[in-house]
Amino acid sequence: MLESLHPQLAAILTDVARLCAWLTILVVVFVPLERLFAAHPREILRKGIGTDLCYYFLSSLLPAMLLSVPIGMLAWAVRRFVPEGLLATTAAWPFWARALAGLVAGEIGYYWGHRWSHEDPFLWRFHSIHHSAEHVDFLVNTRVHPVDMVFSRFCGLVPIYVLGLGGPVGPANSVIPLLVTMIGTIWGFFIHANVKWRFGPLEWFISTPGFHHWHHTASPVNRNYASTLPWLDRIFGTHHLPREWPAKYGIKAKLPDTLAGQMVYPLLIEAPASPQKAGPPEPGPDSTSAEPVPAIASAH
Repeated sequence: MLESLHPQLAAILTDVARLCAWLTILVVVFVPLERLFAAHPREILRKGIGTDLCYYFLSSLLPAMLLSVPIGMLAWAVRRFVPEGLLATTAAWPFWARALAGLVAGEIGYYWGHRWSHEDPFLWRFHSIHHSAEHVDFLVNTRVHPVDMVFSRFCGLVPIYVLGLGGPVGPANSVIPLLVTMIGTIWGFFIHANVKWRFGPLEWFISTPGFHHWHHTASPVNRNYASTLPWLDRIFGTHHLPREWPAKYGIKAKLPDTLAGQMVYPLLIEAPASPQKAGPPEPGPDSTSAEPVPAIASAH
């Protein structure tokens, strides 16, 4: 049936069908877990779930199209300005080494892109959409303005391409950006999940719901920017992980409830001109928050 339609329409319908299948899997996995191990018990059909479902499809369909041009320009710049010796060296690594380097490099790029989205007033206008969620669960992972999504993903891809891990030196390299994006997306659903699991010493090495929920607290701490590797926050002085869980989520600004309203919200004059600032977080019991941000961070 799809073959008889316009090729582009058929491709879109195929993508929507694929996303519906993935959404079914996510619901089957996370809804029972969030009911059995809820950090904050609440109804499944909570406020804003309809808008977040729209974001799920929007955030999955748009980025690939919007990123095609900047990624093409980035690949051209890498071929033009990055020394061929560096590209040849990384191309000679075994796949596992390139994949591991890509994961770390991509996470470093994402960390700074995410951090700038909090510290730069213009970027915060778009990123505040994600933080406006008053209830954090797995579906909030996709509650992202397209501009914010494209910026954060591009920041994660820049170091991957600069190191020659994103092509075009070898065909295997083209897999690494996809692999990094897939891992980040899947783990993003987990760290937003409304589950009260804590992983003990593993929390030093891998992000958890407890780690990321503190990033969404309504009392802003401007901490925990990493998506998968929390030790980056330790290195850059932005780690905060008390034993307890945040009591409340969201931001002070009141955002429109509709998807259309939130799309234009960052462009309105009354949108927040700067991210909510806060001093160093007050340590909770057994807090592992870091020292104040070092001077290198103040330049951004």
